[in-house]
Amino acid sequence: MKSKISKAILALEDGTWFEGISFGAEGEVGGEVVFNTAMTGYQEILTDPSYCGQMVAMTYPLIGNTGINPIDIESRKPFLSALIVHEYCDHPSNWRSVQTLKHYLCENHLMGIEQVDTRRLTMHLRKQGVQRGILSTVDLDLKRLVKKAQASPSLIGRDLVQDVTCTHPYVWKEKESLWEHSEVYTMSQLKLLDTSVNKKRSIPIAVLDCGVKYNILRQLSQMSFDVKVFPASTSAKVLMNSEVKGIFISNGPGDPSVVSYVIDTVRQMIGKLPIFGICLGHQILGLALGGQTYKLKFGHHGANQPVLNLKTRQVEITSQNHGFAVDVKSLDLDQVVETHINLNDNTSEGLELVRNPGFSVQYHPEAAPGPHDSRYLFSHFRKLIEQNFDL
Repeated sequence: MKSKISKAILALEDGTWFEGISFGAEGEVGGEVVFNTAMTGYQEILTDPSYCGQMVAMTYPLIGNTGINPIDIESRKPFLSALIVHEYCDHPSNWRSVQTLKHYLCENHLMGIEQVDTRRLTMHLRKQGVQRGILSTVDLDLKRLVKKAQASPSLIGRDLVQDVTCTHPYVWKEKESLWEHSEVYTMSQLKLLDTSVNKKRSIPIAVLDCGVKYNILRQLSQMSFDVKVFPASTSAKVLMNSEVKGIFISNGPGDPSVVSYVIDTVRQMIGKLPIFGICLGHQILGLALGGQTYKLKFGHHGANQPVLNLKTRQVEITSQNHGFAVDVKSLDLDQVVETHINLNDNTSEGLELVRNPGFSVQYHPEAAPGPHDSRYLFSHFRKLIEQNFDL
């Protein structure tokens, strides 16, 4: 017996609309519509907390062909509002797959729409900029849907960090995380995946969780860090009393200028401990230094963004997911220097403190999905701490 086919409509705030077929949960949801150019890694994209409040259109035409597995998730649940694809594959072929993408979406009450002209949608967003949108299977009236999209909240001025951060501090233990899924893997496979075994001296660091991905914690663990994760609202006093040697500011969603509690904490930590920020953490560091941020036309979402390292003159292909950028002209260049730029639009991709130990990058050096060109930054963070504390 064939399953019922449900019509779905995606309507944008400017009146543009797209018709398709639902392949996830049914209902109605709103969000900022963005496109992602990654060819692989839809599962990691689904569970990246930085997408909270957004509907993601995949530019790669076939999605679902590798199914879903328990290891490649990047957070406790999917945080994006909906997934938009051209063609959904309901018959995955992957030795690690334990369920279909459709089943995973329904299980998490997440909407999905297929048979959308994602090429046309992407070109529209590139030309007009990101749009607020409404995806519905219950209301198919175009005029009503457009009005709903126009009335939906913008990402500008919204603090979404509170929706994704952890509620209590915890210590990251990779081995325990893997053993939770031991029924899916053999003993030899678990040993290969267990990255918690370190040879270097362990160094305690604090991770400010603004929407951290698991692979960030894995990479830090591989650098022999004792990773202590704290809610984004944690004060500088608590961090200083936690006996850590460095502060990592994670990625996250929403408008960086409104998370004043994180900005204040980072401002107080400058000069006290080495700092490493990525994505939203990069923007927060810029704001903590007195700079400003601004909204990009359609953001950077994908695993193929070229970035020039201004110090080495090397080009890194990077994984990115952000809709805001730091205005370098608003910064005091006696305090900070720009270290990386985006080769597509020359936006800021990296900062380094002049008088204190600390740096940040706009992209995701942990990738997942994406290339590994930038993973040296985790090693750089460790060396910075070792030098600062003469370890």
